[in-house]
Amino acid sequence: MQGFLNLNKPFGITSHDCVAKVRRLLHQKKVGHGGTLDPAATGVLPIALGKATRLLQYLREDKAYRATIKLGVTTTTDDLQGEVIAQNSGNELTLEQVKLALEKFQGTIQQIPPNYSAIQVQGKRLYELARAGETITIAPRPVEIHQIEILDWRAGEFPELDLEIACGPGTYIRAIARDLGITLQIGGTLAALTRTASCGLQLTESLTFTELETHIEQGTFNPISPETALSHLEVVNLAEPDARRWCQGQRLSLPENYPKYSFGKKRVQQETGQFLGIGEIVNSEPTQILIPQLVFEPIS
Repeated sequence: MQGFLNLNKPFGITSHDCVAKVRRLLHQKKVGHGGTLDPAATGVLPIALGKATRLLQYLREDKAYRATIKLGVTTTTDDLQGEVIAQNSGNELTLEQVKLALEKFQGTIQQIPPNYSAIQVQGKRLYELARAGETITIAPRPVEIHQIEILDWRAGEFPELDLEIACGPGTYIRAIARDLGITLQIGGTLAALTRTASCGLQLTESLTFTELETHIEQGTFNPISPETALSHLEVVNLAEPDARRWCQGQRLSLPENYPKYSFGKKRVQQETGQFLGIGEIVNSEPTQILIPQLVFEPIS
């Protein structure tokens, strides 16, 4: 079995635990995931099966989330799973102040990842260093926030804000919660998080573990094909002789009768529709050169 599973990750377990459970359910040794979700987060966790694990790096990178931020509370982990280290009343805070503060989180911003995160420093995960009591200075990193929409606002001593966030890879929603609290000068932490889209997969089309088990029992589970998961990539259709050479690892100078392609990664398939792998167009004048990046399937 090879392809992708759009898993609706439940609350309270790690992404690694999800991979292990899928491995057991499908009796599949080779399983991987595309983008870690914290144990307290739920929603879309892309799972690759079999040889499709090699394709994870070519999936879409943009993600989307629904998040609840609790203002007036600061924690060690920037979410409610951590120890509360400060509290400030937000009774005087207004929605207009929040809207104004959120403007600084649009577009390309500099973000410092949470101390409790999976980023590696000196060969260790940040959360391992934080648990050991080590203080590490982390340099800010540029991340892209495409859109932030306010869904709901609940005023009070510790106001809560529901947001819908569309962002690029590497964005920490916990860091947005923390930094919004800093901007408003009362502190903030992430109260709840659901990933609604990742790698081109949508929450509305995801499967819970219960639904997956039912499909397996009924023999109706079909993984998402590589062609579907990679549909964001422009496709290059190769005639049989060219396809065979390309699958053997040869660079191809595409004949003039081929369409003109833009530079970059492409989804390569045989004219029959068989998915072959990932290639890259590196030159277009006077002829286009298609270089194999990943040969997924030999010609049948």
